[in-house]
Amino acid sequence: MILNRSLQTVFCEGQPGRHRTFFAICALLLGAMAACGGDASEADKLGVGAQCTKDDDCTETGQSCLTEFKGGYCGISGCTSNQDCPEASLCVTHDNGTNYCFRSCLEKAECNRNRSGENESNCSSSITFVDEATKGKACVPPSSGTDSTDADAGSKNKGK
Repeated sequence: MILNRSLQTVFCEGQPGRHRTFFAICALLLGAMAACGGDASEADKLGVGAQCTKDDDCTETGQSCLTEFKGGYCGISGCTSNQDCPEASLCVTHDNGTNYCFRSCLEKAECNRNRSGENESNCSSSITFVDEATKGKACVPPSSGTDSTDADAGSKNKGK
């Protein structure tokens, strides 16, 4: 309240009509601050597409940390339609032949709100949706670069 009175004195003293302008500006600033963060999509709230290292990092019931992707990816494996996926995510058949719920997107920034720069996902339209009528893009995480056969071969060859 003291700050408010001080600001009023600095900006409005001796200037009729400035009080209304001051309060209008304050109301606009408060509204803008309230809107910040309020535009988070349901996917952000649910953690779909977030980076993870273990299942407990994923906030939505039914999600797991898909560690086959670099940096991990909070999502659902084995979906058969978009209805199996949390809101704001879609059922996609990945290049590895597995269906996943990947976050839907319009631009890359949406994919990486909960991911580090080294583990960025791409907002891609070059994907296969399980529901053929689905159009749009989804956040595709980077592949880990290794699969279990590569890891096994590497450990077998380590001593040679």
